[in-house]
Amino acid sequence: MKRDTVRMPRLADLLRLLALVLIVLMTSASHPLHATDQPCTTMSHQGIGFIVCLAEPAAVRVFHGDEGGRAFGGFVALRDALRRDQMRLVMAMNGGMYEEDLSAVGLLVTGGIEKHPLATGEGWGNFYLKPNGVFALADGRAMVMETGRFVASGVAPDEATQSGPMLVIDGAVHPAFLPEGTSLQLRNGIGVDTKGKVYLAISLAPVRFYDFATLFRDELDCPNALFLDGHISSLYAPSLGRLDTRYPMGPIIGVVEPMWRSATAVPAAEEGASP
Repeated sequence: MKRDTVRMPRLADLLRLLALVLIVLMTSASHPLHATDQPCTTMSHQGIGFIVCLAEPAAVRVFHGDEGGRAFGGFVALRDALRRDQMRLVMAMNGGMYEEDLSAVGLLVTGGIEKHPLATGEGWGNFYLKPNGVFALADGRAMVMETGRFVASGVAPDEATQSGPMLVIDGAVHPAFLPEGTSLQLRNGIGVDTKGKVYLAISLAPVRFYDFATLFRDELDCPNALFLDGHISSLYAPSLGRLDTRYPMGPIIGVVEPMWRSATAVPAAEEGASP
């Protein structure tokens, strides 16, 4: 009678299994949102806390005003307008620099209509710290491009907002940013990773440009990323109970979904305002 034997795993097999487990763990740590169905999460980089939100390009929109042309001016007005259209605002962030009347400083395209032309001139302030850039959505794809490259590409965007400076350009940190820089501000920005997904990030404490740029490049795998604003940086993230109302805003970048997909919405969190 033949006796059954149990084959013990070889050391090489165990080592390969351990390596696979480590790879999975490292991937989840560097891309925390890939392992959860929540749109936003908190993470740390260079000792600074950030809220990072991940979205598919098809769910991202650029907003500015209602049908009458009046700027929404904040998240509450935008959220309520979307509700009337049976859409839910999943998360949102101020989406580019604006003038005192809340009009955009640079290119603004919403719903395929250009609301403000591209700005290519010189000026003062972060917007004009060249190279600046454009976040755009076209034919279902998201992109962040330096302004000159965007012009040369001939892309006709469905949605777009221009801001500056670029944080990361083709994998390189903006040349004006220094690791020992002393300018510390709350900051928010946007990037597109190597898989074409959109990352939006906002700092929870003042951060220098260099460290903010390396968050996108090194942690979020975004070869191109764009600074959206500082100091007035604001976030709407009901999944985290956050609704910033402190500052008015011009362009807004939002992630949306049909109301019928949101059976578990939490109204109490949406109505609350962060301190």
